[in-house]
Amino acid sequence: MDKREDPDAGKVRLSGPGELDDPWQDALASGWAGWEAAGEPAPPVPHARGTAQDGPGEPAVSAADIYLEVQRSPAFQEVRRRYRRFVVPACIAFFTWYVAYVVVATTAPELMARPVAGSVNVALLAGLGQFLSTFLLTWAYARHARLRRDRAALELRWDTQELTRGVER
Repeated sequence: MDKREDPDAGKVRLSGPGELDDPWQDALASGWAGWEAAGEPAPPVPHARGTAQDGPGEPAVSAADIYLEVQRSPAFQEVRRRYRRFVVPACIAFFTWYVAYVVVATTAPELMARPVAGSVNVALLAGLGQFLSTFLLTWAYARHARLRRDRAALELRWDTQELTRGVER
């Protein structure tokens, strides 16, 4: 089999003034243009609440208004509160631990040089403790996100996408 490189591979092509030639634009995200291939008409996409399509007397709502509404919602505030309640103390604790290691290493070299077992000294254990604490903090953050925030954040994301469907950005 002969491999040939396409000199235009990976380049962005313009199909018209200000338009990108996107080969995936016509494909549906949920089935690779399955509706057209099956000969069935695509189901109608419901419009967001408050858009110009709702009626002549109702004002149009922009995507920015919807995002601000979501940002002010109690569900979003709860996700942010849970995030901050973990991240702020974790950052303070980790930064304190790191600074303490650096300060002790520079101000008390005799303490850091004290042997613990054989050629292993306090400085080596504290340095390895930095790595261990990094891995533990990463594990704790991922666990906290999975158990306390991910589901609520995903629901907010889906709700926001439903609200912004059909709204001009």
